[in-house]
Amino acid sequence: MSSAGPIARLVVELGKLPGVGEKTAARLAFHILRAPEADAAALASAISELRAKIRLCALCWDFTEEDPCAICRDQRRDASLLCVVAHPQDVLAIERTGGYRGRYHVLHGVLSPLEGIGPDDLRIAELVKRCGGGDVREVIVATNPSVEGETTAIYLSKLIRPLGVRTSRIATGVPMGGELEYADRLTLARAIDGRREL
Repeated sequence: MSSAGPIARLVVELGKLPGVGEKTAARLAFHILRAPEADAAALASAISELRAKIRLCALCWDFTEEDPCAICRDQRRDASLLCVVAHPQDVLAIERTGGYRGRYHVLHGVLSPLEGIGPDDLRIAELVKRCGGGDVREVIVATNPSVEGETTAIYLSKLIRPLGVRTSRIATGVPMGGELEYADRLTLARAIDGRREL
């Protein structure tokens, strides 16, 4: 079949997306093939535009169309408060809460010696430089509560604290709607340690 080449190629490319296995990639490929040509062209155009227009902010290293990004340009945000996250999607998650009014620093990963990811593979040197400039008074490390996230948090704290910048860690604990009997010991211990006055 003459179309097997392009279909197979699209399945392979879609299969490279995170969380997309071969069956899902095939379903997506056939959906695109059956969709109106305008929809397929719009998808291809959106992907091309994304790659052409999006770059990294030179201050926080988040994805942006304009450099510096909108958050770094916003004078209403507290420039002395810096939230350090592992990935750009973490910025979106924190922004959705509407409760944080500081700025960000995106590492683009976490330390993971088993995967060969060390400090030089992340935006750690840029973070230390920002903290050494005198404008930052507190760094909130908001990496995931995994072994790699904790290792990264401890490493960053050891680098930043000598600069006279307060370092803190986001609290972790039992999620809203969660039941205590199903929480693991570490989660419960952290929930108790991270308690606050009512």
